[in-house]
Amino acid sequence: MKQQSHRKRKQLWETVLFTLPALILISVVMYIPFLMSGYYSLTEWNGIAKNPTFIGFANFAAIFGGSSNFLYSLGFTVKYTLLFVIASNILALALATALTKKFRLANVYRGIFFIPYIMSMTIVGFIWKFIFTQGLDKIYDLLPIACLKWSWLGDPKIAFYSVVLVGVWQGLGFYIVLYIAGLQAVPADVLEAATVDGASGRQRFFKVVLPLLGPSFTTCIFMSLTNGLKVFDIILALTKGGPGTATYSTTMQIYQEAFTNNNYGMGSAQAILYFIVVMVITQLTLKLMGSKEVEL
Repeated sequence: MKQQSHRKRKQLWETVLFTLPALILISVVMYIPFLMSGYYSLTEWNGIAKNPTFIGFANFAAIFGGSSNFLYSLGFTVKYTLLFVIASNILALALATALTKKFRLANVYRGIFFIPYIMSMTIVGFIWKFIFTQGLDKIYDLLPIACLKWSWLGDPKIAFYSVVLVGVWQGLGFYIVLYIAGLQAVPADVLEAATVDGASGRQRFFKVVLPLLGPSFTTCIFMSLTNGLKVFDIILALTKGGPGTATYSTTMQIYQEAFTNNNYGMGSAQAILYFIVVMVITQLTLKLMGSKEVEL
């Protein structure tokens, strides 16, 4: 009895000792800064003054009063995220389906599609900025197609789609890998049974394969959703929010408010509001996708 009690105490101490460093690190990096941001959101502070001025909910009132670009940037971020999620998942699923076929260079193509994902978002942004500003002009000299002469980053209407294009191109390989894993996990005997029952290739894909990809859909949609909502690096490298405010994301707005305008109180208030928005959207998405998986 004593040995059992001693063993339990030892296991408890081991659990505490092993988890305490991680808890301290997470607290220092995440929890404490989050609580400090909550306090600064109720103040007027330039990041330099020793004592921030407490102003209550004035920053939040100013945001909803339209005195900042926060609501506009939120609208852009929502549009970007919707198009990013739809395009990423449709293209990734189509390419994953093609790459699960048996042909000689399948693994090579998988690696090629995955390379952009391991590159820095800032580097990707600078590469595509060069392509849009100089590379397409060189191609136009060889292949005179009208769209190659468009102002891809200078026209407010086109710049939005340019940013989406670069975002999808950079993250596509990651979602392809997830869908390939899901496709390879589909039981072969289920597909054989559908074939025996006379199902065509299209019927097997839409009636058998897609329903069994529920977990892959949940993972890919959730990951693409979060990546779309936190878009920052690509916009900073490509357009810096321009032309005008055509590609002005919420993360860019928070960055500009806090670190360019030195208005840390307003920046913190916007960050807190955006945290709430992201939390609500992601939780609703997970709940919706989870319910679809149960039905499937």
